[in-house]
Order: sequence, then C-alpha cells, then structure tokens
Amino acid sequence: MVKYSYYPGNVARQSSMEVEDTIQPLCRTLGIELIEMVGCNGDGGNIIRQGNNDLQLALNARNLAIAEKNGHDIITPCASAQGILHESLKTFQDDPIALARANRVLEKTTGLTFNAEISTNHLLHVLVDEIGLDKVEAAVINPLDLDIACYYGPHMQQKGACGNDDAWNPDYMERLITALGGNAVDFKSKTSSVGNPSILSLGDSVMKMTARVLNDAKKAGASVLVSACTQSHSNLDSYQGKAGRVANKDTNIPVVNLTEIVAFALGHFPDRFAQLRTRAMIIGS
Repeated sequence: MVKYSYYPGNVARQSSMEVEDTIQPLCRTLGIELIEMVGCNGDGGNIIRQGNNDLQLALNARNLAIAEKNGHDIITPCASAQGILHESLKTFQDDPIALARANRVLEKTTGLTFNAEISTNHLLHVLVDEIGLDKVEAAVINPLDLDIACYYGPHMQQKGACGNDDAWNPDYMERLITALGGNAVDFKSKTSSVGNPSILSLGDSVMKMTARVLNDAKKAGASVLVSACTQSHSNLDSYQGKAGRVANKDTNIPVVNLTEIVAFALGHFPDRFAQLRTRAMIIGS
C-alpha cells in the first residue's frame, strides 16, 4: 500500500462529484491510500494569479504545508491542479525569499510552516510510474473495448510535473488506456488548451478552442474522449454544444474524467460504464 496526501483540486468535491466517486474505489483496488488533506483550499486556478500572484502562491503554500505535515507527497486527479502545485513548489524551492515570505504569512494565519521538501503528482503518473501498468492490467475486470482519445491539456505538460512522460508528446494515458483494454486514438490537439480560466471573459474564443479539441478527437476516430484535467472537463462536456455552434464544428462526443474510465475498467460502477458504452455507440462515432 502506497500513501499519498490527496488533493482533490477545485471541482472534484463540488461540480464534478463523479471524480470523487471514482478515485476512491480505484485507488483502493490498486493499493493507493489517499490521506485527507484536512482544511485544504483552492489553488487559485491561475485566475487569482492574474491579479495577485503572491496570493495564489500563499494559497498553494498552505496546501503544500498541510501535505508536508501529513508526511506524504501529493496526488491529484486534475492536470490543472498538478501544474499549479508544481509551479508553486518550484518557485519555493528555487527562491528562498518567496519561501520565507510564504512561511511568514502561513505562520501568522494558520500556525503552519513548510520546507518545500515534498513532491506533487498527477494520478496518471502514479499509475504508470509507481503502480505499474502490469499491475493495472491484471486488475481489469471490464475491458474498455472502446476507441478512446486522451486529453492531457497544457497545464501539467512541463518538465518535472509529468513524471517520466514526454512533456511535449506524452503517451502515458494512451499506454494506460491500452492496459485497460481500450483502443487509444492519438489526435493532434491532446495537449492544447481549452481556455478554462478565461471562459467568463473570452467566451467565443474559449468555445472555439474547446471545439477544436473535440472535433479533432472525433475526426481521429474516437468514440469517447477522456480528460486528465477535471477543470477542462467542464468545457469539453458541459459546453460542447455551445462550442460546436460557435465554431460550426461537430463536437458531439461523450467526455469522461480519467478517474471514471479507470474505475469502470476495474469493475466499479458497471451501470455507469454501460451508459457510457451506449452513449458512445449512439453519438460517439
């Protein structure tokens, strides 16, 4: 059993409860113990940073301090959260003044301090690098048997934030989908942004960015799109109809979170998996 401090990100316990539903059983199946980060807060979503970078750093310093107090590195199901946590941690590791400033704020407001001596990890990289695809494949109960495109997004595709995967041309999710019995479909915009932080201010531009990803996945032959970013998932799923209308592109494809597709293959929520397969047959091709 490996242990991680579990950071759900900004939406897994709010608007995307399906992530919380599915990460818990899949981690139990694969021998990952999720240690609660009691009192953790939002990471700023790279929105707060636009107005006050020090505030976003302080928010992430608090999360890092809670994880360090737990005594375990961080795991998160969200690519955006992983990218933000990694960037903040690297800032503190490279800049002792920034670390000291954050610790002054933390100690004054929470009584916590930290040394920036932990690591942050996305679930995807833990499954491939630490658990191992052989163990994942051996645990499969319901092989996926679907044509699946994998969306990484841009946030965690940076050196040091994506495990041993290639930051520029990642393939970890495709390898994982193959181990789960699916057919991984490569497509050209799998690391492109869908503009999630700007959806309220740059609506049409964001819709066009979202439509491009969805349309590229469909044109590549996918019947399902799996997202490693829980924040981007809302654009790809909830806004896909609007994105298609704005961009005049075919965007109709089922979209699920990475935690969902892994949990389905491991035998959890067979009713939801059946619904996904039906949706894929009707609208995903």
